[in-house]
Amino acid sequence: MNRRTALAGLVALATGLALAGCSTSDGEPQLEVTGAFMPQPVGDMAAGFLVVKNDGGTSDRLTSVTSPLSDDVTIHETKNQAMRMVTSFEVPAGGELNLERGGNHIMFMKLKQRPEQGEKVSIELHFEKADPIKVDLPVKETTYNPKKQ
Repeated sequence: MNRRTALAGLVALATGLALAGCSTSDGEPQLEVTGAFMPQPVGDMAAGFLVVKNDGGTSDRLTSVTSPLSDDVTIHETKNQAMRMVTSFEVPAGGELNLERGGNHIMFMKLKQRPEQGEKVSIELHFEKADPIKVDLPVKETTYNPKKQ
């Protein structure tokens, strides 16, 4: 009888360990936003930049951005010095989506007001899987570029 009890205990332990390895929480996107900023706009358009870091085991996609600053906010990629609107950007599992000067970015058209340096612009990032993330973009000087600081 002791062998059967011990064997049953080992089977239960092994099953529990196997199920623990299948946990879905490791497979979810785990998103964090850093380095957000907006250069002070000089006209009725503006750009936003930030990094979305994904520490999760599943990729996600940034699908849209909304803001009270503009009813026309889009995401753009830059390739070969040409800018074009896209429907989404991948946020790879264990990786980052970099929206940076000279590259992919958020575009604000037909601004409702022109934010000044020192103010903050509220945005909300929308993803395919993860919940929306609210971010405040500090408005920096027009020529601000963190890579050149």
